Order: sequence, then structure tokens, then C-alpha cells
Amino acid sequence: MSAFTESISRQALLEKANQLIKEHDDYFAGMEATDVIQQRDVLVFRGPLFLDNDELPTAKTTAVFNVFKYLAITFSSQYHLE
Repeated sequence: MSAFTESISRQALLEKANQLIKEHDDYFAGMEATDVIQQRDVLVFRGPLFLDNDELPTAKTTAVFNVFKYLAITFSSQYHLE
């Protein structure tokens, strides 16, 4: 990992991420990050995607994707997983 990022536990990062999610303009009830993995230098957040009955994306899916992308950009430059 980069020498310029701080090591952080998965749980601590999820707590920070979920706080940031609640402050985001696109937040809606039920949006949350439930897992995070490290793929090279990028932190990838996971959580409910809010698909419709046919398992197709909805407007909420797009909002979740955009917020998770925001989390990846924000936190990948600051942290790496322990």
C-alpha cells in the first residue's frame, strides 16, 4: 500500500463511511456501506443496491453507486485496510 495513506481497520472505515453517507446530498433511509475491500490502491464499498422485482437497477441504485464512488475517491487517498 501507499506510504502516504494511513492504515485503518475495516470496521473503523465502515463507521467513517456510513457517517459520510448520512451527510451526503443523495442519502436516503436504508443506504449504508456494509463491507469494504481493497483492490490495489482503491477501496471498494458494498451494500444494498435497491434493485426492482426483476433485479434491475432503479434510481436508488444509481444514487447508491454514486455515493459509493464518492466514498472510494474520498477514502482511497487517505487510507488502506490493515
